[in-house]
Amino acid sequence: MVRFLLPVATLWQRELYHFWRQKSRVLGVVASPLIFWLVIGFGSGEQGPRFFFPGTIVLTVMFSAIFSTISIIEDRREGFLLSMLVSPASRASLVLGKTLGAATLAWIQGAILLVFAPVAGFHPGLLQLLEVAGALFLIALALSAMGFFFAWKFDSSQGYHAVMNLLMMPMWLVSGAVFSIASAHGWIRAIMWVNPLTYSLSLLRGLLAEAPDPAEPSLAAGFAVTTAFGLALLAASVVLANRKSVRNVG
Repeated sequence: MVRFLLPVATLWQRELYHFWRQKSRVLGVVASPLIFWLVIGFGSGEQGPRFFFPGTIVLTVMFSAIFSTISIIEDRREGFLLSMLVSPASRASLVLGKTLGAATLAWIQGAILLVFAPVAGFHPGLLQLLEVAGALFLIALALSAMGFFFAWKFDSSQGYHAVMNLLMMPMWLVSGAVFSIASAHGWIRAIMWVNPLTYSLSLLRGLLAEAPDPAEPSLAAGFAVTTAFGLALLAASVVLANRKSVRNVG
């Protein structure tokens, strides 16, 4: 157990240390979604700021997960990943350590936006804030696991960014962040119901509002799907890491 947990903790700490050395990343990750919320939210009517606020938090977490997991490509280029793979540490500890580090950073940057919750019309109590924080970390973990899974396959940070933007931005757009499930029609509505991010956003929105919208997935469904989504991606990342040879990733 110690041999498994020590690499996990070391990699987690390393991710936080690198982030501390690049604090300007906070501005880049938080500022863009915040500007989106201020302009679109307050420019779309009285209910705009409240409706767009949960989606803005998820967008911040998503951006952070993408930026954080790109370190896998940098580690490969610098030779650090090769040294990890030839060490006694298991591939599972590598996956979990890197993913937890990225998820922690995404969670911190998403939580920063909770300061603006009263401006959006949300007034959560202490217990409610703890529930929101827990849900936010679960979402961050799922998105970071997704980032790890794709980053492991790339040697180019440019290619990784292009693919992640092509994949994750449409996921976010049809998650209920921009328009509700009730207002969607046809195949778009069907896609929203099978999109895992729809359930993550519904979980966050329901906890902030104290009660979910009846037209959206329930809190239980949101928690279950987000948890399953994150665990499935973690498991897939471990399988992928075990299949790759040291020569191919060095």
